[in-house]
Amino acid sequence: MDLPLKTLDLGHAPIGVLLMSFGTAATLDDVPAYLTSVRGGNAAPDELVSEFQRRFARVGGSPLTRITREQAAALEAYLGDGYVVRVGMRHAPPSIADGLRELAEEGAERAVEIILSPQYSDVIMGGYLRAVAAAEEALERRVRVTVAGPWYENEDFLDGLTGRLRTTLDALEPGKRGRAPVLFTAHSLPRSVADGEPGYIVQLKATAAAVAARAGLPEDRWTFAYQSAGHTREEWLTPDIKDLLPGLRQEGHKTVVIAPVQFLADHLEVLYDIDVAAREEAEALDMKLVRTEMLNCHPGLIRALASVARAATS
Repeated sequence: MDLPLKTLDLGHAPIGVLLMSFGTAATLDDVPAYLTSVRGGNAAPDELVSEFQRRFARVGGSPLTRITREQAAALEAYLGDGYVVRVGMRHAPPSIADGLRELAEEGAERAVEIILSPQYSDVIMGGYLRAVAAAEEALERRVRVTVAGPWYENEDFLDGLTGRLRTTLDALEPGKRGRAPVLFTAHSLPRSVADGEPGYIVQLKATAAAVAARAGLPEDRWTFAYQSAGHTREEWLTPDIKDLLPGLRQEGHKTVVIAPVQFLADHLEVLYDIDVAAREEAEALDMKLVRTEMLNCHPGLIRALASVARAATS
């Protein structure tokens, strides 16, 4: 990675940073326990377990935990002496409690917890907050914890997304570079949840608009859409990617670019929901679907996380 290493000799206990993500099943056998956790302790129906196992098998498993550990290692190296960075997952090992305990064992007396979703909502992210509170209590509050708020306007983050998009557009066939429509996507939500958190949706759309502006996309070339709606009977936010593809094809487009603006790493919602399911729907319409590369350990993301960590502990 082309990132300068910066050494900070603080002369006291290290500052802890915990990168928190949703988590993923490590193996096919772990899928039932993972889904039970996601469903608040309620076991998933057999058919849902089988479907998720099929999807995991189709993409060779989810690399989310591995990538999050790599992001943590890159961030620790970038921050330098005086910081220690660990990982905690909401629904899979290592848990948020595991990560905070590791920070305490490394001597950290204060820590910033960063949710690996730049857009933030107290309600939607409430599970993280409750897990952090429980972890603090278990450690008898030996570590003073701050949970970082939204960082979707961070310049390094936005520049990283823009760079990924430009790379994707530049790789298109010459005739498609200036006209292929771009769909910026985020994970769908139940409408009942979204209606209570309109500010969160504003953040998602603001991220898309900022990246489009940086990439020089005219307003008629891009739109915001949702993906990965849940397997429930309630209404979820639209338009979904699949809702927009037929209309784009009718307009004469044969190539569409998908650019997620919420996800920071490759995982099931990217590798299956976009790369398999959405791509198959596009191919059925005689369209080519192209996705931007996830940030993963992109230098811009690491710089963004470093600025969030420093601001929260300054």
